[in-house]
Formats: sequence, C-alpha cells, structure tokens
Amino acid sequence: MAKVLDLSLVLFVLCVSTAAIAMARNLGEESSDDTEFIKSSCETATYPELCFQSLSSYASEIKKRPLQLAETALAVSMARAKSAKTYISDMTDYKGITKRQHEAVLDCVEEMGDTVDRLSKSLKELKNLEEGESKEDFWFCLSNVRTWTSAALTDETTCLDGFGGKGMDGELKSLVKAHIVRVAQDTSNALALINVYASKH
Repeated sequence: MAKVLDLSLVLFVLCVSTAAIAMARNLGEESSDDTEFIKSSCETATYPELCFQSLSSYASEIKKRPLQLAETALAVSMARAKSAKTYISDMTDYKGITKRQHEAVLDCVEEMGDTVDRLSKSLKELKNLEEGESKEDFWFCLSNVRTWTSAALTDETTCLDGFGGKGMDGELKSLVKAHIVRVAQDTSNALALINVYASKH
C-alpha cells in the first residue's frame, strides 16, 4: 500500500512539474512575442532604439495591441514632458542667468505646459477609440490625436528656438536642450506609433 502511495505521489509531482514547466515556457514565449511586437513596431519610429528602450518594459501590458502601444507611447511622452517642465521651471534661479535667458526659460516653461496639455488631450481621445465608435467618429478622433500630438512637437521646437543665437550658448542652454530634445524624440515616436495604429484601419 505504501509503495502504491509513493508511486502516486511521484506521478503527481511529475505532472505538476511538467505543467509548471509548460506554463513557464508559454509565458516566456508570450513575453518574447510581445517584446518582438514592440521592437518591430518601433522600427517605423523616428528614433527606433529609443522607442524600444522606452516601451519594452511595458510589454506585458501592451501585449500585441497597436492601440495600447500608441497609448503607452503617449503616456511616456507626457510623463517626460511633465518632468522636463518641472526641471526647466527650476532654471529661473540658475546662477548668472541673463534677462534674455530668463525670458527664454519662462517661455519654454509655458510651451512645455502646452505640450503636457496637448499630449493629455491626445491620450484621452485615443482612449475613447476603445469604446467602439462609428467609422466617421473614429477618424475624427484619430485626426484630433494626430493634430494635438503634432502641435505638442511644435511646442517643443518653439521652446528650443527661444535659445537660438550664439548669445544664448552655454551650460543653461545645453541643460534645457538635453531635456527638450528627449521629450521631442519621445513625442515623435508616439506620433509614428499612432500612425502605425491608423494604418491598420
């Protein structure tokens, strides 16, 4: 009787182990497929390596869904813009700042505020597409998303334009530029992924 119980226990353990290994393998394949989906989608972006780097950690949430990928890209860009706005706001107290630089910083803070607002609207509008609208409403919403995201990109460029000219060269300009360029790159990538989603309809 003991031998029968021992054999049953061994078989049970083997079955559970086999199932666990199979499940882990399936999860690994899904994760790999999801990551590959992001990588291939990012190849259409302006900055593919940055695109993949920014979004690959969200693979399990994105799965293989183009809409979720575009939403995540917008959310990442918006978070980056908020961070940049806060950072640049602190530059008003930068040591040795000139009047012209101070004005450029204030203008840039305003532009970044507009960027955050436009990206927020884009993200909200993109989420509305999940509710299954008519074809006409779908393209109207998508047009809004593209317009606002493009406008956000323009805001970021306008911020940098304020630091144009040799008289503005220096550490302050370099610090601001580093943050704004990264936001612009993320926004550009988000717009590309929005277009990838649009191309599937």
